[in-house]
Amino acid sequence: VQTCALPISEAATEDTIYDAASLTKVIATTTAVMRLVERGQLELDAPVARYLPAFAQHGKDRITLRHLMTHMSGLRPGIPATPPWSGTAAAIERACAEKPQNVPDAAFVYSDINFIVLGELVRIAAGRPLDVYVREEIFGPLGLADTGFLPPALKLPRIAPTERVDGRMIHGVVHDPTSRRMGGVAGHAGLFLTAADLARFCRMLINGGELDGVRILSPASVAAMTRVQNDGSSRRGLGWDIDTSYSGPRGRWFPAGSTFGHTGWTGTSVWIDPAARTFVIFQIGRAHV
Repeated sequence: VQTCALPISEAATEDTIYDAASLTKVIATTTAVMRLVERGQLELDAPVARYLPAFAQHGKDRITLRHLMTHMSGLRPGIPATPPWSGTAAAIERACAEKPQNVPDAAFVYSDINFIVLGELVRIAAGRPLDVYVREEIFGPLGLADTGFLPPALKLPRIAPTERVDGRMIHGVVHDPTSRRMGGVAGHAGLFLTAADLARFCRMLINGGELDGVRILSPASVAAMTRVQNDGSSRRGLGWDIDTSYSGPRGRWFPAGSTFGHTGWTGTSVWIDPAARTFVIFQIGRAHV
């Protein structure tokens, strides 16, 4: 007779590292895109196909970087798992082959595909993969020692596990299946971080793009990211959520329209009120049941 040991319950600590899930979109990818825009290496209103010509397929030549960042591109939510595929190149090939469901600006549809493509544009413009660019240009300078993609094995004891899939607990590997198929580095998911690191990032935004003498973004870029950029009832900034069906973390006390934030499927969220110089971070293992 074989017996199995009961699971051991471990308490979260102040330095627990969480799978940030879709917070990747704003903490990593949006920040990287805006730095490259400031430096003239990307243009928000340029067609995506200027940088990634294969993206123009099926009438997508009208889709701009701004459409991707506001989820107004007309693309569907995600890349299907079937037929089977793996690797970043395969993901970009499928994103380029997508047929839009709407014309640009017609409807808000929250889409991982938008940020998968943006992550690739960062690589093209910067000449470095997304994970390397954000480590060297954003997280390192800000002193975010526990923030990044593909966390090293030595940090595994501090990483919160997420979910058991196919008999295996996902632990220290990105939970998002599409990001996993892409090797753990993608514009929509794959980032790991602590509450303390995320707090430093929030303080940088509240300070207009600078913290402790280190400037990551210009005040103009922070203002553009965090004000409404699209028409319609679902209001988005560049990357950031302002007032949509995903804005639950705003709660009762953060004003609609002048505050911003984002959520992550694994149980992470952040909401920021720049006028009050206040932010709320929430991190749990939502999938770990």
